[in-house]
Amino acid sequence: MAQGTDAARTVILTVDDDPGVSRAVARDLRRRYGETYRIVRAESGESALDALRELKLRGDLVAVILADYRMPQMNGIEFLEQALDVYPSARRVLLTAYADTNAAIDAINVVDLDHYLLKPWDPPEEKLYPVLDDLLAAWRTSDHRAVPITKVVGHRWSARSSDVREFLARNQVPYRWYSSDEPEGKRLLACAEQDGERLPLVVTADGAVLVEPDDQRLAAEVGLATTPTAEFYDLVVIGGGPAGLGAAVYGASEGLRTVLVERSATGGQAGQSSRIENYLGFPDGVSGGQLTDRARRQATKFGAEILTAREVTGLEVTGASRTVRFADGSAISAHCVILATGVSYRQLESPGADDLTGCGVFYGSALTEAPACQGQDVYIVGGANSAGQAAMYLSRGAKSVTLLVRGSSLTASMSHYLIEQITNAPNISVRTGTVVDAVHGSDHLEQLTLRDLGSGHTELVDAQWMFVFIGAAPLTDWLDGTVLRDERGFIVAGPDLAVGGESPPDWELDRPPYHLETNVPGVFVAGDARAESAKRVASAVGEGAMAVMLVHRYLEQS
Repeated sequence: MAQGTDAARTVILTVDDDPGVSRAVARDLRRRYGETYRIVRAESGESALDALRELKLRGDLVAVILADYRMPQMNGIEFLEQALDVYPSARRVLLTAYADTNAAIDAINVVDLDHYLLKPWDPPEEKLYPVLDDLLAAWRTSDHRAVPITKVVGHRWSARSSDVREFLARNQVPYRWYSSDEPEGKRLLACAEQDGERLPLVVTADGAVLVEPDDQRLAAEVGLATTPTAEFYDLVVIGGGPAGLGAAVYGASEGLRTVLVERSATGGQAGQSSRIENYLGFPDGVSGGQLTDRARRQATKFGAEILTAREVTGLEVTGASRTVRFADGSAISAHCVILATGVSYRQLESPGADDLTGCGVFYGSALTEAPACQGQDVYIVGGANSAGQAAMYLSRGAKSVTLLVRGSSLTASMSHYLIEQITNAPNISVRTGTVVDAVHGSDHLEQLTLRDLGSGHTELVDAQWMFVFIGAAPLTDWLDGTVLRDERGFIVAGPDLAVGGESPPDWELDRPPYHLETNVPGVFVAGDARAESAKRVASAVGEGAMAVMLVHRYLEQS
């Protein structure tokens, strides 16, 4: 009867306050439709509404609702009127006695009734099944698409709604977005008994309701691993960017018990890139999301654990053990640790920017926002490759893209191939020597004050979208007092630790630190968090692999 995957989640619901009649209806329905549809019965209008709300939150389909007219507290018409708000496309049937036919006829206009059936309907082969066959056939041709995936109800200018969408997208969790002021969004809010004041509302594929969830709870509820399976490992990799994923792949593939810990989503800044065109082996380019997904699957194939939404707050050395502490107070230990924490974009210090972050002001590509930029004027702050890649990606649908660059040209910070593409894009303009002086808007970005660094002249421009890619701040503050860092916070390693040819302070081994080894033996660094690193995807992956080779050397000599 039902088609494809819809059948497994499609329901025929019947409600009658008489237990005997209720069982008889369900029995007849199962006899004919039980192999194709799930039959759900209720014995009151209120319990039936509860069942419908639960089915809605789980993403199940309801094809037909059969309701008895004479029920206490809530009659069949009153019930169908409320059921219409939850499942507007379900076919509606009223079960009536002969004396109630006038009420049934009136219900055709009140609840858009599809049919009414007189009780009893024996034999069902003549009086019940032909009616339902026609209704089910009509329902199957209607737009009744199931959504057996995570659903997010939010507002366009809700910062947390934007964060949740980005978190799910970057972690490859399928979801569907509903605006809180659209009909389906309102239906989901009502089913979850929420008024829309606290957003986002997240409904997982199995119907769990989350209101304004933090990343850790969200990760756990949508099936991402957040809890380690062991207390001790050979190798803990902190950070899931290209360097961390490279280390996880090589560590696990070479037999090390490996766990990767990521505070948000694997991929790092590279994972947010719309297009990487200079990575070896991808002549047509590859998106950061695609590259990240392949690397993550490769790491797990070899047996690496990947923990998401776990913030690391401390590193301790106890003899030969290296202990990693989490924000919730728990910890894991290992023989070795690879620090691949990467960097984050520096925050724009212009007045008003903080208040509108997530509401028109975004750091990084925020690719989930790209569809909303169609036909809009977009501003991008920054002059490095990440800004150029975002400009090219957004220019496909935006009316215009303006790159705001502090420097006098792009040549000092952007790859030649990107500069050529930007030059040839008709809707991309570059304003050099220009900074954002102020950000304006009430609940979302509305205007920018731009200042020319040469002349000091300021200009007020209308803007709803600004993406910021300025500089790199290492995520290493939590290492203070344990691992040596330079004045900017980047981790010092290998030969750079030697001052005048001497080993670093408190170095107890009779050998100098290995190339990527920090001042703490057995703790290595790879990727953008390392002082003087190349800040390229390929070099980060290579350093992740090299760090694992050095881990083996360390373990052999320990």
